[in-house]
Amino acid sequence: MRETDTITKLTGNTLLMLSAYAGHLALTQALLSRGADPNTLNDSGQSIVAGATFKGHDDIVRVLMEHKADPRAGKPSAIEVAGMFGKKELLEQVLGGTEADLVDVPRFGPGGVPDS
Repeated sequence: MRETDTITKLTGNTLLMLSAYAGHLALTQALLSRGADPNTLNDSGQSIVAGATFKGHDDIVRVLMEHKADPRAGKPSAIEVAGMFGKKELLEQVLGGTEADLVDVPRFGPGGVPDS
């Protein structure tokens, strides 16, 4: 285990996960440059790249992908999150997903209301 992965909160969130989720681009880049693992899942099975996708931190999603984050890891995956919230450009251009990846994924409209 790397030093950058050893400090976690009770939920298993690493420093990288907390940084990415909070939108701290410079800190996220620094942790990645020091070897933090972009594919670590927390205790709930959530990935770092899915959290950044959910929060709308597209710049951080791009940096995580440049460091080989797996957009299919975790539940829901970053691909599923992008599909759920209509982030088509991010889904296709950054995460490498397609509509075919979203067959069983619920979709949410404005305000988090499920599409019918």
